[in-house]
Amino acid sequence: MTRVQRLLLLLVAGGAIVGVDRWTKILASANLPGTGVHDYLGGCLLIAYAENTGAFLSLGAEMSPALRFVAFVVVVGLVLLGVLAVYLGRRHLDRFTAVALALILAGGGSNLYDRIAYDGVVVDFLNVGLGPVRTGMFNVADMAITAGVILIALLGIRKERPARDPDSGPAG
Repeated sequence: MTRVQRLLLLLVAGGAIVGVDRWTKILASANLPGTGVHDYLGGCLLIAYAENTGAFLSLGAEMSPALRFVAFVVVVGLVLLGVLAVYLGRRHLDRFTAVALALILAGGGSNLYDRIAYDGVVVDFLNVGLGPVRTGMFNVADMAITAGVILIALLGIRKERPARDPDSGPAG
């Protein structure tokens, strides 16, 4: 993808992801506090209000506010700027990598906005699982970040697989 195509992708996909993330967090903040856990699809989907001062699975929530600010605002902000520099700076970027990085930038940017605007707090409200196997609490931005990371991992696996020589006969 060219830089212009990537910029358009980031503006459209990023705008949609940030918009839906902001909207769902506003709805969760207005309607879920104090209402307990809402159980859907036989317990496969739980919706409940949670304020997360940590990162993934609340990691780092026990750190001091100053250290959390450095880790989750300064460092994350610098990482996102680095990803943005790669995203826009590369002359050519394949479509799947561009989509993956756009997802990471949009989700990461939305959660970073929360941390700056709401004193280090990110609203989470979703939990999925089956029986005792469950995710931690998450939000729409987290889904975008996770999808982007999974795409990057799949791209890495695909690129690492050795090409088969068609003249070498059947694999095995």
